[in-house]
Amino acid sequence: MDAGPLTPDPAHSRGPEDALVTLVEFGDFGCPHCAASRMPIEGLVERLGRVRMVWRHFPDPELHPGADLAAEAAEEAAAQGRFWPMHDALLGHQGSFDAPGLTRLGAELGLDVEALGAALAERRHRAAVEADQQGGRELGVSGTPTFFIGGRLVTAHWTALRELLPGAVAAAEAR
Repeated sequence: MDAGPLTPDPAHSRGPEDALVTLVEFGDFGCPHCAASRMPIEGLVERLGRVRMVWRHFPDPELHPGADLAAEAAEEAAAQGRFWPMHDALLGHQGSFDAPGLTRLGAELGLDVEALGAALAERRHRAAVEADQQGGRELGVSGTPTFFIGGRLVTAHWTALRELLPGAVAAAEAR
């Protein structure tokens, strides 16, 4: 993990590096709320144009079976330069995640499936996922999706981002 849980990691970031505002999401690929919020939030971020979006893993495999393995698959996709396609596919999948299914998904996305299969079997990216979770817990994250705008925890429902994010951009532009 990089310098901190709210610091953008290039492999897990979308948007301009010189963005006025950074939006960090702690998410779980098995979470229906994370899946429901993806398209509206990404559309908002794209419309605003001055926002950088960052994903951090916060899987709950007890609630969403295999969510931890899905996060590890996303980490292997990141190692292969394909984090966001895997991110989007996993949130669109919304099912139980197992190694054969994740490998098939990786094949559909053009990943090196031998490397993906080996990474999943060896749990090669488990430490990175656990580091995100630990960082989230230290920041008070207890469920998903949880968002931070400019380093501040958003305690409202994700739909409040429609107002909060443009407000944060406007405030940053006024500085």
